[in-house]
Amino acid sequence: MSAIDLPRARRLAFGVVVGQAAVSVVAAACAFGLGGRVAALSALAGGGIATAGSLTMAAVVFGGSASEAQRALSRFYLGEALKLAVVAVLFVVVLKVMRVAPLAMFATFAATFLMYWIALLTALSAARAYRVESL
Repeated sequence: MSAIDLPRARRLAFGVVVGQAAVSVVAAACAFGLGGRVAALSALAGGGIATAGSLTMAAVVFGGSASEAQRALSRFYLGEALKLAVVAVLFVVVLKVMRVAPLAMFATFAATFLMYWIALLTALSAARAYRVESL
């Protein structure tokens, strides 16, 4: 059994949110150069949707103190459910309210989603390496 370093996990989660926001801005700048204002705003919307979902999950999971394992696990489930709901609702709102360039919006959403998984895999491999070294 291994313990989770809660402050480190919290920093990682909110660091991913900041990274996703940065990816969104960079993608929007690229989209502006390639497709103009609508493409840039679409990229910001797509990246913003993913970032808002991740922020929701991080806030739910790390917003309070999880004194016991069962409560921590239920916060993860609730966080993931709310993340999916936020993403779905925001996609509906954006598609109804804005005129979007679909490629820019979905490509940036995918890029921020990929950034999330790269950060997760990097953190897991670093934790695994740390555990092996400490043995």
